[in-house]
Amino acid sequence: MTVTSYQPGEIQGLIEIDASKCKGCDACQKFCPTNAIEGASGAAHSINKDKCLSCGQCLINCPFGAIKETHSALETVIEKLADKDVKVVGIIAPAVRVAIGEEFGLGSGELVTGKLYGAMNKAGFKIFDCNFAADLTIMEEGSEFIHRLHANVKGEADAGALPQFTSCCPGWVRYLETNYPSLLANLSTAKSPQQMAGTVAKTYGAEVYNMQPEKIFTVAVMPCTSKKLEASRPEFNSAWKYHQQHGANVASYQDVDAVLTTREMAQLLKLLEIDLAHTPEFKGDSLFSEYTGAGTIFGTTGGVMEAALRTAHKVLTGNEMAKLEFEPVRGLAGVKAASVTLFDQQLSQDVTVNVAVVHDMGKNIEPILRDVMAGTSPYHFIEVMNCAGGCVNGGGQPIDGNGSSWIANI
Repeated sequence: MTVTSYQPGEIQGLIEIDASKCKGCDACQKFCPTNAIEGASGAAHSINKDKCLSCGQCLINCPFGAIKETHSALETVIEKLADKDVKVVGIIAPAVRVAIGEEFGLGSGELVTGKLYGAMNKAGFKIFDCNFAADLTIMEEGSEFIHRLHANVKGEADAGALPQFTSCCPGWVRYLETNYPSLLANLSTAKSPQQMAGTVAKTYGAEVYNMQPEKIFTVAVMPCTSKKLEASRPEFNSAWKYHQQHGANVASYQDVDAVLTTREMAQLLKLLEIDLAHTPEFKGDSLFSEYTGAGTIFGTTGGVMEAALRTAHKVLTGNEMAKLEFEPVRGLAGVKAASVTLFDQQLSQDVTVNVAVVHDMGKNIEPILRDVMAGTSPYHFIEVMNCAGGCVNGGGQPIDGNGSSWIANI
């Protein structure tokens, strides 16, 4: 398959259907969250690029391999790894470290963090665990929610809209921008962990790596095809803007230079003749390999909300949650709702926070958004993930080939 590298600002056409392979079976239509698949049953289908979120759910669920990505940075990453004047930083998402083992014959569900670190280190990557950035995200997103909550309770001007939506899922962000732009004020202003990681790697990381930021090439390894769209957005060049403000004079560069899916990362290792299954474990090479359990659970539906509630509880009450596992937001129900009542030290009163978690967005988000638009939503904080099950079921994960998402069989 011939692919081209993507460029900043290019946000459409990432996923395409090969009409010569398409059987018109409608499997893709079943899994598309925005009804972007066009074509009658039995006839070759196509994708409406204006509606497409680049989430890749159609791709991983096509039983005939008729759907493909049109953009890949695989060759570019290999070239950068061979360049001794470049520091290549691998940003590893939580959902990748289990799924990638399947591509090397390891057991389904086996956690291979140490081996993946080792294989990427052998390939020449510096390790930046995206869980580290997820911890940063939840501190930012959680703090923002607390600020909005307090400001609204106090009736302050410019308090910020409630409910607050999470902003980690690029498919969800794209959906909101396209279909409900009036609700963008409800979206958290915090970047996703991927984008925070890219920025940190090229600012503070430049000191850690003792490297000029323009010589750092950041590669996010993600379970999600839509992360390529996110990384290419022209506004995500914060590190360059920061260094420009401090006297640097170089051409603009993105915070995240390239995104590889789980499948592409496995392909890269195989091209470099690195067998992950037989690679010794590695613990990382900097503080960027350190993280908490809150960051780890970002990869599944409810994980962001659970981490946010842990943070909010600590900040508002001064104490950790007695039980860190918050069961009401776990599980695979399409919409999960919960209420938490706690004593807010700053307000000196009990505060009840109503939260919701939504995944498999195409089937479950519309009623939630209609209530928010009507001003009747009971929720204060809402997590939204496009893919069923969250990032663990993203469009960049290994393809099973039977035309049915694993989560559909649970």
